[in-house]
Amino acid sequence: MQGRRAEVGISLEVTLEAGAGKQAKLNGAPLRTAEQLRREVSTLVFTPDRLGVVKGPPAVRRAYFDRTTARLVPARAQLSADYGGSIAQRNAALRRAAAGLSPRDAIAPWTEQVAVLGAALVSARRETLSLVAPGFAERAGELGLAEASLRYEAEAPTVAALEARLERDLDRGVTGLGPHLDDVAILAGGRDLRSFGSQGEQRLAVLALLLAEAELLAERTGVPPLLLLDDVLSELDPARRRILAARVGGAGQALVTATDAAMLPAEPDQLVEVSPGTAR
Repeated sequence: MQGRRAEVGISLEVTLEAGAGKQAKLNGAPLRTAEQLRREVSTLVFTPDRLGVVKGPPAVRRAYFDRTTARLVPARAQLSADYGGSIAQRNAALRRAAAGLSPRDAIAPWTEQVAVLGAALVSARRETLSLVAPGFAERAGELGLAEASLRYEAEAPTVAALEARLERDLDRGVTGLGPHLDDVAILAGGRDLRSFGSQGEQRLAVLALLLAEAELLAERTGVPPLLLLDDVLSELDPARRRILAARVGGAGQALVTATDAAMLPAEPDQLVEVSPGTAR
């Protein structure tokens, strides 16, 4: 199976063959790793398991919005990983000090690193949410999810705050303060959809987030992202399907899967029918 994308001077070719590895070319030049492909071409994906962004644990939402940050500001792509590395190093230093294998002074450099990188990560997340929130509220409202909003209540860790809880951290062997413990609340009408939203509302929230990010990426980079929407229509009524089709149709190139072509709310540019062993 082979697919091409050509937008704003960009030509992407991806080749999938049974029994062979995936191959990708950008403007004719081979991409050697999947990471290169992710950096060069923004791809937003909806699958049924993406509902975990709303109903899953805080770690899922942190990862989601940190990836959004990386796509919107590539210079910050490594920030979350760098912060995670500093936490891991501080936790290791805590455990060594608690076991008497190293002095407490060995924790201090990692405390400073956690404070610096933690403050940068909190700031980056706040900026990302301030960019995404207006579009999220608007797209959610169009889909029938009224008064949708995002809430991120976090304080940047400081050296003083980390040192004030050093004894507790030594007892537990982990750093108990910082953005690795934060959460982003996804709300509608003041309700946290994780605890008080139906699955339908959670689905609409994920779609609204995806559409809001797609518009932001197109605005900031001049190149709309590739949208991959798997089984996105099955739980939407006809009116919402038409709204989604209108938004997706103006957002660049999209691949939408459905169990029945009759579910598609608009005429596709290309229709591929897949049955066991064949694609037509």
